[in-house]
Amino acid sequence: MKFVKKVEDVINATYIKPGSVIYTAGNAAVPQKLLKQLARDPYIYNVDLLSVLLLGDVGELFSEVACQKIRHRIIFSGPYSREPLNKGMATYQLMHLSDIPKQILNYIKPNVVMLTVAGPDNGGNYSYGTTVEGVQSAVHSIRENGGLVIVERNKQMPFVLGTTIHESEIDFMLDTDYPLPLSPVHQPDETAQRIGRLVTELYIKNGSTLQYGIGEVPDAVTDSIINKGVRDIGIYTELFADAMRKLIDEGVVTNKYLDVNFSIASIFLAADKAGYDWLDYNSSVQSRPCNFTNSIIRIAQQHKMVAINSAIGVDLHGNIWADSLKGRQIYSGIGGQADFLRGSYLSEGGHAIIAMKSTTASGISKIVDMCPEGITTTAISADPVIIVTEHGAFDPRGLSIGEHAVGIAHLAEPVTRDALLKRIYESPEFHKPRQALKDRPPKGFIPYHSIFKYN
Repeated sequence: MKFVKKVEDVINATYIKPGSVIYTAGNAAVPQKLLKQLARDPYIYNVDLLSVLLLGDVGELFSEVACQKIRHRIIFSGPYSREPLNKGMATYQLMHLSDIPKQILNYIKPNVVMLTVAGPDNGGNYSYGTTVEGVQSAVHSIRENGGLVIVERNKQMPFVLGTTIHESEIDFMLDTDYPLPLSPVHQPDETAQRIGRLVTELYIKNGSTLQYGIGEVPDAVTDSIINKGVRDIGIYTELFADAMRKLIDEGVVTNKYLDVNFSIASIFLAADKAGYDWLDYNSSVQSRPCNFTNSIIRIAQQHKMVAINSAIGVDLHGNIWADSLKGRQIYSGIGGQADFLRGSYLSEGGHAIIAMKSTTASGISKIVDMCPEGITTTAISADPVIIVTEHGAFDPRGLSIGEHAVGIAHLAEPVTRDALLKRIYESPEFHKPRQALKDRPPKGFIPYHSIFKYN
């Protein structure tokens, strides 16, 4: 391993040659100094860069000039990459999070990997810090096929226990010191709180194992879990955020039913520096690569696995989409949603849940008649996914397509609900749709006010 004092000593055309395929760590572990130099060096060109949600001070990577010499292959899009991606200046790499390591090893085979580390420990091991996902497999690919492992050792990166890289696997190291990207904090509004109360009351029990991410609804679920007095929660997730830290600090999480006594995640994001400091050498959490955390088989083995995710929209058949707004207008990525939805359904006592507000911030319904043409679905209509909005919860198991349609329509706000029901009643394509409403409420649908009569 060679220490370099200046980023230009390693990020240059001597080491990053035309035709290079680069894999970079993402989220809070983006090696910002390395990537900014990659964008700035005028002699580096004709390279591929694969990434999962680039955060931090790396907007230069997506300038028109940078995109002419760097072929961005976006696995999960974020604020910098959305516009270039939808203008044809970058491309979308369709992958389940669980499949990233396998595709890296067998198909992509990068010859450069850039990451951020913390350490070393007494054994010469460095932590992958806040992001493992497919980075470890990129390192393994390079060690097998030749190439360079280039790292930043950021003084502010926590040493997250679990997955490490030995000093012998690192070619170049640059010492840096800058704050890590923070996750946005939005206090749950009343709509999010209603969703959180429904999810917790109906589906989260003592001993449940949880997966969820960042946002108003996860925060509302966390508060509802604490208020309900749920005990012996386990955490087995792809993304670990401050909401889960709160459950650990409150003593709700014991991981009693996991086969280990610590929470497991592949990616970590915090809302402030204190959250990252909390992770440093904290034995209550450990990191694993995403082919471990997102393995459907492993997810299915977890005790009462409850996966809570969100979506951009759902149609009356039960198709769910979360990565794009319409056919080729990409917003985020496939991520691990399908992994956890399918794995949690296979778990004994588990539930696969999509929890979302019924409308966007601008009042557009997320519950629609048909999904947009050409959309990529993260769950198809046959996937037994429970859908929850502020109006109620719909469980499609055991129901026909017409019963799906009527139940899902009831998840919408009243004006949209009535319009969708009218559409169903007038459609000759549904089998006797009026019969689906002979029961009150419709089959599979639990109204919010039937559970919380005075809220």
